[in-house]
Amino acid sequence: MAIDLRSAAPFTILAGSTTTTTGGGIINGNVGLSPLGSQGIPPGQINGTSYNGGPIAAQAQLDLNSAIIASSPAQLPGGMNVGAELGAQNLAGGVYASPSGAFGITAADLTLHGGPKDVWVFQMASTLTVGVGRRVVLTGGAQSRNVFWQVGSSATLETSCVFVGTVMAYASITINASSTLDGRALAQNGAVTYNGSVGTLPLPAAPLFTQIIQAGTNTATLTIASSPYFPLTLQSSPDLLTWADIASNTPVATPSRFTNTAATVGTKRFYRAFLTPYP
Repeated sequence: MAIDLRSAAPFTILAGSTTTTTGGGIINGNVGLSPLGSQGIPPGQINGTSYNGGPIAAQAQLDLNSAIIASSPAQLPGGMNVGAELGAQNLAGGVYASPSGAFGITAADLTLHGGPKDVWVFQMASTLTVGVGRRVVLTGGAQSRNVFWQVGSSATLETSCVFVGTVMAYASITINASSTLDGRALAQNGAVTYNGSVGTLPLPAAPLFTQIIQAGTNTATLTIASSPYFPLTLQSSPDLLTWADIASNTPVATPSRFTNTAATVGTKRFYRAFLTPYP
């Protein structure tokens, strides 16, 4: 099962001390800093919302702490030992623990092979290092939203690397020039330095209708399973051509239940729902 990030999920970058950049590219998703500090990433780089202190970033940090605990060896014991160097390996979904306390992707690229529901958790007591130009490659339908890196101290993505997954670091995270991140950089206590070319939240799973019930003469109740903490819009159409919003909110749990009060008995209605991971 994927690690539940709760309210930290919409953050591409979350830091505990400072956020800095020296000319990095666009960040698709929210940027947060808690407690209040030096937020050094300018608004023009953020395709999302920036939070410097305040209750939303504070709650995200609390939920990050819970996610770090949930992905730790204490909660997920028995991590497989495949060595400290992950480069040149092809790994199926599972929990992997570093024998030395550190993981590196430096000798070659790392391939993660599995289906869209497979989950990878990498546990390390100290550091994560991704070498210059190295890549994390997903094959077989594997999804970046299901890859998690639990880092006991700090993580460094060197220049021009292509990285996938959510980094949850106790200390700091550094993303160097020309690197790309399909995931999240979430630092519990330290800084996040972002000089990469693009950082993008993993796309959440598509919403799934689990139940539609005609509850009355003009009322239908719809139940939707979706990724919490992402804005969800529900729409209805009589002909698959013209769509009207029924509801738009941000569920904090799944499944969610919605009511359409214009669902006349005997009239055909079509429904669709979609998530907005970032503006």
